[in-house]
Amino acid sequence: MQNPQTFSVLYANHYGSVLRYAYRRVGADDAPDVAAEVFAVAWRRMDDIPPKELPWLYGVARKIVANHLRSSQRADRLVTRHAGEASRTPMVRDVGEQVAEANAVQRAWSRLSADDRELLALIGWERLGVGEAARVLGCSAAVCSVRLHRARRRLQSQLSQEEATDRGLRGEMKPEVRT
Repeated sequence: MQNPQTFSVLYANHYGSVLRYAYRRVGADDAPDVAAEVFAVAWRRMDDIPPKELPWLYGVARKIVANHLRSSQRADRLVTRHAGEASRTPMVRDVGEQVAEANAVQRAWSRLSADDRELLALIGWERLGVGEAARVLGCSAAVCSVRLHRARRRLQSQLSQEEATDRGLRGEMKPEVRT
C-alpha cells in the first residue's frame, strides 16, 4: 500500500535531481515527461525502493530514457543540443577558440560508446560516487570502478586525437623531414 506522505517526501527530495538527469539526456522538451514517468514507477513500486532512493530513481530514469531515445531516435540531437549550450556560456577567450573546443569535445564524446557516456555522465554530471553509479548500472562497485577508469582513458584518447587533428588543420604540426 502506497503512503502518500512518504511519496511526497521522496518527490520533494529528488524531483529536481531526476529532472536534471532527464534534461541532460533528452532535453528540455521531454525531460518533464521522463521525470513524471520515473515518479509514476516510484509510486507503483514504493515497497521496492531501497533506503538510498536516488540511485534507484536514476536507474529507473536510465531505463525510461533508453526507451525514449530508442523510440524517438533523438541521441544525435541531444549531443548537438548540449554542445550549443556549452557555446553560449560567458566568453572570456576568443569565441572561435571556445566554439572549436566545444565542437572537439562534442566529437570526442560522440565517439564514446553509450555505456561509457552514461557512466561518465553519472559520475561527472550527476555527481554520484562509484558505488551509487554501480547501483544505477546494475553492476558491482569494483566493476564500475574498472569501467570508469577505462571510460576516462578512452575519453582522454579521443580528446588527444581531436587536439592533434585541430593542430594539423591549423598548420601547427611540423611536417616530417626526410634526409
